[in-house]
Formats: sequence, C-alpha cells, structure tokens
Amino acid sequence: MKKLILCSCLFLFSFVTNAQDYTDIVRLNISRTNLEDKERTFDTDITNVNFEIIYPKILNDNLILLTGLTAEHTNLDISQLTPDQNLIMTRLNAGVKIKHSEKWSGTYVALPKLASDFDNLGAKDFQIGGIALLDFQYNNNVRAKFGVYSSSENFGTIITPLLGFFYRSVNKKFHLDAVLPIRLEANYMLWNHFSLGLDLRTSVKSYNLVNQDIDFYVQEESVRASIYGSYGLFENSFLIRAKIGLDTTDYGVYASGDKSGVQLLTFTLNDDNRIRLNNEFDSNLFLGLDFIYRFDISSKK
Repeated sequence: MKKLILCSCLFLFSFVTNAQDYTDIVRLNISRTNLEDKERTFDTDITNVNFEIIYPKILNDNLILLTGLTAEHTNLDISQLTPDQNLIMTRLNAGVKIKHSEKWSGTYVALPKLASDFDNLGAKDFQIGGIALLDFQYNNNVRAKFGVYSSSENFGTIITPLLGFFYRSVNKKFHLDAVLPIRLEANYMLWNHFSLGLDLRTSVKSYNLVNQDIDFYVQEESVRASIYGSYGLFENSFLIRAKIGLDTTDYGVYASGDKSGVQLLTFTLNDDNRIRLNNEFDSNLFLGLDFIYRFDISSKK
C-alpha cells in the first residue's frame, strides 16, 4: 500500500521544480511524530529537520546559474537492535536554467550527496543524482513541466519520471503547484497575511550505516501529507506555517551489498530478493513547522 501511495506522490528537490513566480531562497522544515512497527513490537519518536538554501544568479537573459545546499537530519530507533540512530544527508545542488524559446525553458541540475550517520565517512556514503526538467509556459497563470530524475542509491538506481503543473487564479488568491509524482501544494489566501493550504512532500533515498562492525543501509520511503495555516511577515516574504498531517514513512534495513537493481518510482524492474532486517513501520499523525524566506519575482517585475 505504501508503494502505491508513494508512486502517486514521490517528492524530490523542490527548489529546482518551482513553476511559480516566486523562489524559496531558504526553507527550514521541522516535523515530529511517533511511529510503531506493524507487528506492534516497538515504537519510536521521530524528529526530522530539513534545511534548504538556493542562490540563483542571472548570467544573462537566457541563462541562470543555480547553486544550493540541502541538509536533512532524522533521529529515530530503526529497530530494537539499532536505537537512537541518526540519519544525515547533505546534498550539493548545482546546475543551470536555460531559456530555449519564448515558451520553453529547461532546468538541469547535478545532485551529489553524502547520506549516512557521518561516522567514518567512506565511498558507500556517497551517491550522485541528476534532474532534467522542461518548462512550458502556456500563459502567466498556467504552466507545465516534463522531466526525469535519477540517482544512484545503496539499493541500486532509482528513475523517476516527472510531470508538473502550476495554476494561479486571476485574483492571485489561489494557486496549485504540483510536480508529480514528487510534490504538491495548494494554497488559498484568506486575508493579506494568512492563508490555508494542503502540502505533500515525499522522498526515496538511502543511508549507509555501520553498527557494531556490521555494514547495512536504510532505505527511506517517505510520504508526509498535511494541512497548514500560514502567516506572512514583511510583505509575505517570510512565512511561518503550522502543519498537521499523516506520516507514512517507512525505514527498511538491509545488509550492505543486498541490492534491488534498477527501481522505477518505488517498483523494481527485476525481482527484489533482498532480505529485510526489520519490521515495516505503520503510519501516524505528525506535527510540523515551516519557516520560509521567499523572493516574489512577480512583485519585482
């Protein structure tokens, strides 16, 4: 069931998939939940912190240089045998956005990263991915994106086709911004500084870990769907969001070298004969806070 959910809404790398007239320069996301394994043998408190920063530099009318950094930290007990585990990911985002014509533009980004507990870093902690997106602008309020993401992971190679859509109402009170199967956000402005919204953020990634001289890795398949209230400060350039939602994240433990091969979305293209070393996690409610510094391009035009 979780694979079907994740197939429908897999989230990756929001800063290069923006189709709207704003750019989130800085994002800090904090969430807290308690997950129990499906066999009801143990439960764990989980704290997730995600920080992203982007610096777009305009080189000329047709070329923008994109640089940024993403850092994520998750603390949890993966199983009864691996208590108080830290999953840490740092990723460099480096690429370009090119204007190909009046209607079409493309975003091309390399995504090297380190993902582990950052204890005795080695080659298995390093992975590299990339994303390519074509953007078609129908008009100022309707846009579409088409692309693909791929990454090397401890379990193999993941390939994710991308389809994006952006809609903004004429009065600019409502907008829908989706890059499926990776993220979705719908937002309605009730007053000048307050809005309500729906938010979906998901990811598939792996972390290389060593516990008592035993090499293994964790495959994280994360889906967090929420509703939120948002308050804007400084002409809505700084946003504070309070969120409540459903966290269906699963953390599967596998022996190092036990691979599934090529994976399309969350489905392997060949038989997955890996032996999972822990129980599957169940879903639960989560609480979250977002702090966002946003640059509104439309207001600067």
